[in-house]
Amino acid sequence: MAWLAGSVVTSSLLLVRRSRPLLVAGALTMAGVVSLGFAGVLGVVGLGLACALYSVASQRTSRTAWAAAVASFLVLGAACWWWERIGVAEMLLWMEPATAEEDYVPAAFLAAPPFSGGRRSVSLLVLLVLLGLGMATGSVARARRLHAAGLLERYRAVVRERDSSAALARAAERARIAREMHDVVAHSLSVMVALSDGAGAAMDRAPDRSREALRELSATGRSALLGMQDVLQALDPRGGEAAAAGRLADPVDADLRVVLDRFRAVGMSVAESGLELVAALETATGLAVVRIVTEALTNVLRHAPGAVAVDVIIRQLDDALEVEVRDDGGRLPSLGGGTGRGLIGMRERADLIGGSLTAGPRPEGGWCVRLLLPVSRDGSGIDT
Repeated sequence: MAWLAGSVVTSSLLLVRRSRPLLVAGALTMAGVVSLGFAGVLGVVGLGLACALYSVASQRTSRTAWAAAVASFLVLGAACWWWERIGVAEMLLWMEPATAEEDYVPAAFLAAPPFSGGRRSVSLLVLLVLLGLGMATGSVARARRLHAAGLLERYRAVVRERDSSAALARAAERARIAREMHDVVAHSLSVMVALSDGAGAAMDRAPDRSREALRELSATGRSALLGMQDVLQALDPRGGEAAAAGRLADPVDADLRVVLDRFRAVGMSVAESGLELVAALETATGLAVVRIVTEALTNVLRHAPGAVAVDVIIRQLDDALEVEVRDDGGRLPSLGGGTGRGLIGMRERADLIGGSLTAGPRPEGGWCVRLLLPVSRDGSGIDT
């Protein structure tokens, strides 16, 4: 009867062990104490307690689970030691097979074995093994679940990092396209406007100079058109193939002397020195220097028209290449229309090649753009 009642109580409590594991473990411990106190047997309560501790170990922290297991074992162990009458050892002693049917005597009529500390120790050992198995399997289940959760969190972190990297890459690409568009629109169109104005002004008194300005205007327009195609092609997935086929041109001339001649064609008096130092740089670095100088001269054309002296000075210092573009101030009203993107683009280009750029007014009047680029004296590249 005690076994049947213990089975019913244990099964009922185990139905809610997933939602309230600690409560079920405590209730089964009390049920085991009651069973031992009234019937002298533990029955299946010990097995049910092991299942409850499995749920505790799989859902709670290790400290909580071990505290519950130790408390349950101490309570049930003490109850077994004092009140257990039929344990594992007693059942083994009473399971001797009968030699003949007439020798069979029901177990209910057998005398209970006397109390023995050794026999109680067997029951305690069996209880300890059951509770230990429940704790071990529950801990393994919890560890596997936490490991899976950790893997999932790492995967989510990788996804977030990938999305963040993609966002940064898109921002960098937008900045690059903005720089290229600025090169095409601000540089080429500013020169084209100046060339067209000069050609119109010289049409009557100097036809040859006007025709030369118109030819330069046409060449600048074609270069701007190719540059615009290059920028737009970067937005096309097939842009790489087109660039590899050699159909696209760079939006800004890579030869600094050609750039200076183009600004001279619009009437700007440009004096230069040290252009050969730029030619000795590697391609990417040299192109960045050319673009910075082009932007600086475009700013002079737009914001200081009529400047008498414009100097492009390139000199080799001890551990750096210095590039200066300075003017003495405009004599005509500024064309205006600046957005500040030019200075930002120059600083970004300087950072990309490891240099630093400053720009500001000169004490004696005018404006100065100064680029410092860490380059070895032989001009072979940036120092590392």
